[in-house]
Formats: sequence, C-alpha cells, structure tokens
Amino acid sequence: MHQETMLYMWHQLPCEHKQAPPGAAPDVGGATPAPARVTVPAGRATLGARPGEIRFGWDNEFPGAVVDVPAFAIDVHDVTNEQFLAFVDAGGYQRPELWSPGAFAWVQGEGIEHPRFWSRHDVTWRWRGMFDEIDLPPAWPVYVSHAEAAAYARWAGARLPTEAEYHRAAFGDPSGRERQHPWGDAPPDASRGLFDFRSWSPVAVGRHPAGQSAWGVHDLVGNGWEWTSTVFEPFDGFRPMASYPEYSADFFDGQHFVMKGASPATDAALVRRSFRNWFRPTYPFVYATFRCVRPAE
Repeated sequence: MHQETMLYMWHQLPCEHKQAPPGAAPDVGGATPAPARVTVPAGRATLGARPGEIRFGWDNEFPGAVVDVPAFAIDVHDVTNEQFLAFVDAGGYQRPELWSPGAFAWVQGEGIEHPRFWSRHDVTWRWRGMFDEIDLPPAWPVYVSHAEAAAYARWAGARLPTEAEYHRAAFGDPSGRERQHPWGDAPPDASRGLFDFRSWSPVAVGRHPAGQSAWGVHDLVGNGWEWTSTVFEPFDGFRPMASYPEYSADFFDGQHFVMKGASPATDAALVRRSFRNWFRPTYPFVYATFRCVRPAE
C-alpha cells in the first residue's frame, strides 16, 4: 500500500530526474469503445467481511454489512481520456453548478483546468507518465480526483456509484449468490485485469474481458481505482484494531470517499472483495478513475 502511495509522489517528480527500467514503455494502443451501459437488477450486496471470514483484513472491513440495492444502470467501461476531454472542451472546469462549493473553490484557488496527469502543448494534449510525456492516449481511463469525477458525472446527467452499487455491479450474480471477484471465485491473475505492479501506466479500457463481471461490466478491478460517492465511514459494530487503532478511525471525518478495485500499481494481495481504499475529494495524484450510474432502464 505504501509503495503505491509513494509512486504517486514519484510520479510528480520531473521526468529528467528518473530513469526508466527495461519494459517501462506504455501500451498506447486501443480505441475508446462506444458508450454502453447495463442495468443491474435489484439485489443484496455484502460489504466488508465478517470476522474470521478472511485471513487478514483492516479494521474498516469489519464486521461488514448487507445492503439492499435498488436496480440501477452503470457504464460498462470507465470514462476515458477522450470522453473527459469533451468535458474540458465544454468548459466544465469553469461551471460552478457542476461542482460542490468546496470543490469549485479548490478549482479556482489552484487554477485547475484539466486533470493533473495531463499537460497542454498549444492545441495538443499530453499525458504525464512516470518517465516521459506522451500524446494523450484517448482510450486510457482518465485519472482524476473525486471532485473532478463528480463534476463530470453531473455534466453527463448522471452520478457516481455508491459503494453498495459498486459491490452489486462487481460481485453480484443473476443466481443471487455473490462472487469473490467480478470474474468469479478464481484467484486474481494477469488475464483478469491490470494490477500487481505489472505496468507503470494504464491500458485501454476493456483490454481484459476475462475480468468482466456477471453483468458484463469491465475493469472493476485493475487499471485504476474506482471512485464511489460513499463517504468513508465505519460499519455498524466497528472496533479499531488493537495494534493500530488510528489506522481507519482518524479518517472517519466525513472528508474522505471510498474507492474500490485496484490500480496497475496495486499489489495482488489487496485484490479482495472486502478491501476499502479512501482519499480526500481534491487529492489529484491517485491512480483513480470512475464510471457513471443512472436510473435503471
């Protein structure tokens, strides 16, 4: 976990201060898929884990919760750089009605006009990679803060999924049971998604069809954490872990949002259904993307 967080800081260092290891060249192939969404029927979602259910979990994963989730429609793919560029070109960063007051104050105060991982060169856009800048790959998932993701969703007439909706889309099954992973109960491997430090960069969305969920939703694990609209809070019955009591409790402040899934730099040991990640809404450095949710169709 700390290694991935350190990568966020290293990513911001000037490229000339870093030396790329062999095999670090990004995979920029692929095209943005046509917009598509699927309806996930109403059902139950199990969040977190019960004590004794997994070998290890952080205190915020316990004692879990079972939630009834109404039907909803969710994007099959994460929002791509190409799709987010339309929001930028439409003046999305200058429209206060798309942002919460705090988020818009952040945008104005910091002079933010585009995602942190982008840079503008006259009329062209570049992606600020770990070791070099490259032409903006249109089909890669866009990496943005929660504030930017929520603003885009409002602009698109949609919203971000809740933590429970993510669980339902990722782990639900038409049979009524719940899977351990979006693809089923098999352990995570390279065919299912981009995680486990296998790349310094994302790849085009939809590149790992073997990892899709029962409803046909792609990339729910890997290629970028998934922002949710759920504030990071304890489950009923939460007890701080004795060896590290402040691990989660210090962040139950109403100012952090839950992320699910995994990024290319996430260790495979963290690819478990109950794992919860979280960050402040205006933190722009995390490898996090998003998808939109709308009323059931």
